[in-house]
Amino acid sequence: MSLHPGVFVNRTLNMKRINYIGLDMDHTLIRYKTSNFEKLAHNVMLKKLVEQQGYPESVLKLKFDYSRAIRGLVIDKNKGNVIKLSRHAAIRASYHGLNRIDYKKQKTLYKSTYIDLGDSNYDPVDTSFSISFATLFAQLVDLKDHSENHTLPDYATMATDLAVVLDQAHRDGSIKDVIRNNIEDYIIKDQEIVDGLERFKKHDKKVFIATNSDYAYTKLLLDYAITPLLKEHDHWSDVFEFTITLAQKPKFFTDNTPFLKVNPDDGSMTNVTGKVEKGGIYQGGCANRLTSDLNLDADEILYIGDHIYGDILRLKKDCAWRTALVVEELREEVDQFQKAQTTTEKINHLMAEKVPIERKLDDLISDQIENDHQNHKDKIKKLTEDIQEIDKSLSPLIKEHDQFFNPYWGEVFRAGIEESYFAYQVERFACIYMASLGDLFKQNPRTYFRSHRKSMAHEV
Repeated sequence: MSLHPGVFVNRTLNMKRINYIGLDMDHTLIRYKTSNFEKLAHNVMLKKLVEQQGYPESVLKLKFDYSRAIRGLVIDKNKGNVIKLSRHAAIRASYHGLNRIDYKKQKTLYKSTYIDLGDSNYDPVDTSFSISFATLFAQLVDLKDHSENHTLPDYATMATDLAVVLDQAHRDGSIKDVIRNNIEDYIIKDQEIVDGLERFKKHDKKVFIATNSDYAYTKLLLDYAITPLLKEHDHWSDVFEFTITLAQKPKFFTDNTPFLKVNPDDGSMTNVTGKVEKGGIYQGGCANRLTSDLNLDADEILYIGDHIYGDILRLKKDCAWRTALVVEELREEVDQFQKAQTTTEKINHLMAEKVPIERKLDDLISDQIENDHQNHKDKIKKLTEDIQEIDKSLSPLIKEHDQFFNPYWGEVFRAGIEESYFAYQVERFACIYMASLGDLFKQNPRTYFRSHRKSMAHEV
């Protein structure tokens, strides 16, 4: 249980040491109506596949299913599979298209079930539109497998085509234009987050934005979701020390791209020769230059984002800023975890009965093998039957437990009894994590977030 409700701590973080707080915009500072947003991305990608990649119009009939994918999945481009990994990169669930792959076939397909994510055949899906991307890939694979005229390309080409149209959707305004014209359908106004910004500012926490979105789109969202809710400031530009657009994360954390200053009146840009200035609006740039301009140690900056790779992983490895991750799915996962507690306790109770019986059975069989004792047959039979009875009780309980979570993939943070690979990345690279930025803003701005002492296997 977290000592700070809503905020979960992997590494000790003393907020008194944090002078600057950097925020990603999309899905972090600005909350989206995610199901609507992913459905829009799904439909835009389908349209582009037909118009620009020559796909048959029949693909336009594919309907978006929000439950078909979760964060942290991996696409096997060659085999047409979507897979879920444990923290050790072992496959714990897999689908070919829309069909579950059973364990025996999975072993046959992958031999060694440990996946090397450095292999270009595997595509981790952990960026914007991850749900729509993985869902659409699975649907296209299924459509290809059941298509009579076989007009769809091979699986790997479909994955590449999806990446192409996704990139185009980012760049050409296909999605942003729809949001601009129907903003209330996609963007949430969150008073809690805006109140938190103003409260933290009172404590002299200097907050800035670093987003991959362009200035026009950034202004649109901030004008809609921040300025109208402010109580102590007139405009969002009064709240943020500076705003960095088109940051090109994760390159922002690794490269040495120069800053350009944006004129907010007409969007024109000029080269920045001096330091980043308070109240400025910028494009591009890099984290190391920013740290230097602000005359800060790296651990005086906390950056908060929602992408494990684009916002957190490269930042932690290359810049040493402190990190926080927003995991929107966490809220529901924690709620469902609590609802499943009774079932979980029943499972744990039965396992506590089963384990010592298994040990007794193993000891008897070993004694029989090693010492040629033949008088254990009845005992072995009885213990085997006891285990089978427990398994009969366990099976429906496990199914009952699974029904609390995603019907196809289960928990985001679990892969069976192990942590998922996504959970492993969160633990490794995020100092703290939460479901919403508002969860952090509920805390005292001077909070000392202390991590729990984690037990190793031999200490349990």
